[in-house]
Amino acid sequence: MSPIPDSIEREVLIEAPVDVVWGVVTEPAKIVQWFMDLAEIDLQPGGDGLFGMKDMRFPIVVQDVEAPTRFAFRWVHPEGEAPRAGNSTLVEFLLHAEGDATRLRVVESGLAEIAWTDAEKEKFLGEHERGWSEHLGDLVVYVAGRSETAASAAR
Repeated sequence: MSPIPDSIEREVLIEAPVDVVWGVVTEPAKIVQWFMDLAEIDLQPGGDGLFGMKDMRFPIVVQDVEAPTRFAFRWVHPEGEAPRAGNSTLVEFLLHAEGDATRLRVVESGLAEIAWTDAEKEKFLGEHERGWSEHLGDLVVYVAGRSETAASAAR
């Protein structure tokens, strides 16, 4: 059996400038349009946050903020413990301008270090691979809709 991958990586090209995409991945009012039903973030290194969907809540801690190119946070840590390497995964949003568009790369890493069984890791990996693909698809649709709305308003 091959080893379980340590990370999930997804990449999309978004037809919007980097500053627009930056807002979509860091501003709670926009995050709830494509990712989670609840989003609260203190957008600074060490800042706390909370994501939620349905009846689940996911505390996060912001690791890095390098506007407008990198936003990283840790999550999926045991209740009552501070997230760190070894007990949580690190999610990184990496933004790069390509002309008038933005290439967004999302990397969720650190799975290998978490003290879970292989079955738990495989389940997590499958759920998050599907989840990131779905959420990034929703992000692209959300940004496209925002662009169409802005174009209509400009007419």
